[in-house]
Amino acid sequence: MVLIRSIDVSPSMVNCSCAWASDYQQLSGLYHCPYTGAVTTRTATLDGFEEDESHAVAFMKDSLSSLNSYGYSPHPLHEYLAWIREFLGEGPSTKPFIISITESSAERLSEMLVAIQHCPNIKGHPPPSYHLPSLKPYLDVFAKVFQDDSTLTIGLKLPPYIIATQFRDVIECISSYTRTNSGNPTNPIAYFTCTNTLGNSLVFADQTPTPDAKTDMSQFAVPPGLGGLAGEAIHALSLGNVYTFSRLLAESDDPAMREIVIIGAGGVTSPEAVQRMNRAGAKIVGCATLLGKEGIKAFEILSRNS
Repeated sequence: MVLIRSIDVSPSMVNCSCAWASDYQQLSGLYHCPYTGAVTTRTATLDGFEEDESHAVAFMKDSLSSLNSYGYSPHPLHEYLAWIREFLGEGPSTKPFIISITESSAERLSEMLVAIQHCPNIKGHPPPSYHLPSLKPYLDVFAKVFQDDSTLTIGLKLPPYIIATQFRDVIECISSYTRTNSGNPTNPIAYFTCTNTLGNSLVFADQTPTPDAKTDMSQFAVPPGLGGLAGEAIHALSLGNVYTFSRLLAESDDPAMREIVIIGAGGVTSPEAVQRMNRAGAKIVGCATLLGKEGIKAFEILSRNS
């Protein structure tokens, strides 16, 4: 059991926000799976994201890795809220949902409440998590919402960082939002998910096991060429991010920062990968590529020997 504020995640395994957590049937499978301790929705916007043929995923033949050019969910936020109410109304299960949300501006985001999502595949909207001045307006929204309702559990899904100063800058930025109420330092951010996919990655069609008709006509695995890399190919980088953030949080002079929980994601494709994430500092572990490859069975595979 792992607590993120008042949310009990047991077992400590979740799906990552991804294309395989998009619709009602997929969420139902995740919700009723005994090996998931919480369900994460695909990232929603207020009105839904318009998908087309350029949004695709490809699996690699030489490793359990994937490349995707997806954007956000085509289902708007209100559909997810309706589905979640239905699931939670089924009976005594207390399995929580993590509602992944984003918008193109802080003003739009202020109409939403729970989580911010980084995505490397949105044209014209680079991830604000790589540019802290762009991220701060979103954090301002979360701080205001949390001030109004401290029962909210808010988290950030972070991109893969590679430079030491990036990690320290993120910690300092988040810590600046800590406030003391009734003698207790509290930060609006309760958890980090480390990491999302690695953007600007290129996979050729002949690196995939069974190129389909569309990729046969192109040299690239996904129509745009570039996409977000996930799975085993980024596992070492994701472990490094989890380890670095875990260490910096533990060493922080801000007691509220030391309470932030890390969800480790990136290349979690085996029970051994789960153990590595835990050793690096993740209290909860998430997966996406294995879910896309194996379906709900992925969580049974990851739970073996646990």
